[in-house]
This record gives sequence, structure tokens and C-alpha cells, in this order.
Amino acid sequence: MTTTRNAPVWVTAVLALIGIVCVVVGVVYFAETAANLPSFFPGHDAHSTHHHTKHGIAAVAVGIAALVGAWISTGTKRTGRGAE
Repeated sequence: MTTTRNAPVWVTAVLALIGIVCVVVGVVYFAETAANLPSFFPGHDAHSTHHHTKHGIAAVAVGIAALVGAWISTGTKRTGRGAE
């Protein structure tokens, strides 16, 4: 019986990187007001004082999903049964 990875190592690395970035972006949405967001973030408004909570929730959810995908991709699968 042989075991192989569910996905190539680069897939795991990309998913982990996307997950970490999305979680950090979500935290920024929770912590900063719309006026203090970086100008390239969706929802940036120079004169606004409110937080974009929904953007933060969505970013954290996507980040967690990507991290779960990275975790699942590290697993192994069994192929063949071999001679018994």
C-alpha cells in the first residue's frame, strides 16, 4: 500500500498564505474606521467614522476557509491495497 499527498506542496503554501492574508485584512476592517483604511481597501471613505464589520466578517470567513483547505491538503490518501 502506498500513500500520496492530497495536493502538491505549493497548493498548501498558497492556501495558507491566502488564509493568513485574509485573516489579517479582516482584523484591519474590525480595528480601523473607514477613513483610516488603506485607500486600496474596498469601503475606504475619507470622511467616514464607521467600521465595515461585514467586510471584516467576510474576510475572516474566507481566511478560515483557506486555512482549512490548506490543512486538508496536507493529508495523505492511500492508493491500492497491495498483495495480502
